[in-house]
Amino acid sequence: MLRIHFTADDLARIRVRAEPHPLWEVLLSMHLLQSGHGSLMFDNWRRQARSSMRSSATVLATLAPPKGYSPDFLTPTVDSADLETALETLLSTAKTVLRSDIELLAAETRLPTWVVGIADGDANAMRQLANSIRRYHEDVLQPHWQTIRAHVRADRNKRAELTTDCGIESMLTMLHPTMKWRAPILEIDYPVEHDIYLQGRGLTLMPSFFCWQSPVSLADPERQPILVYPVERELGWCGPVGGSTQRSAPRPESLIALLGRTRANVLRTIAEAPRVNTSELAKAIGISVAGASQHATVLRDAGLVITHRANGAAVHKLSSRGASLLAVS
Repeated sequence: MLRIHFTADDLARIRVRAEPHPLWEVLLSMHLLQSGHGSLMFDNWRRQARSSMRSSATVLATLAPPKGYSPDFLTPTVDSADLETALETLLSTAKTVLRSDIELLAAETRLPTWVVGIADGDANAMRQLANSIRRYHEDVLQPHWQTIRAHVRADRNKRAELTTDCGIESMLTMLHPTMKWRAPILEIDYPVEHDIYLQGRGLTLMPSFFCWQSPVSLADPERQPILVYPVERELGWCGPVGGSTQRSAPRPESLIALLGRTRANVLRTIAEAPRVNTSELAKAIGISVAGASQHATVLRDAGLVITHRANGAAVHKLSSRGASLLAVS
């Protein structure tokens, strides 16, 4: 279990990153490349990645095993979305931090002798690491960066909408299914016991395209607090790079085919009657309150509607993603 302990000041200092963090996407994509998880979503991308990346990626892969600890210094705090800016920050990591992080990695896995140079902050070894990351990003991530960026920005807009409509605590509650908000602690299912006390430092929420299934944070609780969590992705996002795609015009029945007739009616009713509560929704469609609640929950989890409580009732409205879906259906 990961527990993030908030103060009132920390709740006021939550921010959601608007752009993908280049080094977190490098690290988490390398994990996925080696693990084979998420086959339906990522296998096509893996085939492209393995055919295009250079042998220099071995340096990065050694430091980013698919399971267990990866050194925190690989993902330094940086506001910029620019890879070179992030690499400059990585290269300026203090030698004491490098050695400490490498020692933690060595405790879990056997490392080649050249890693000693990184632990010592050797300039040549660090340049080789930066070049490995740079080439990996160019070969594997850059061809898809606009898609990655669009997904991250869409998620960030969703969080902003949730915060505006429902408040910051509700946004935290709906951030990911593995999370529970028990004020003043955010609890997250996690492979190890880990506590982070924010103590006024705030928290940066980082939507990530290559974060898979569960949120992740830095191992060192004393470093700048961040929480990386997975965004929703579309199947087939990794089509032929540079190739043209043709989409047929949407058909009137496409929404029903996608959601089912009742759920499609629920979505349309919410669109036509914003801020409708669950009882009103059930009456409008002619289904039970329990059924309306279940359908609304599925639509909310898919990011198509936003739900919050008002006067003791669950109130629903269409999200920007839901509006986009209706616009093309």
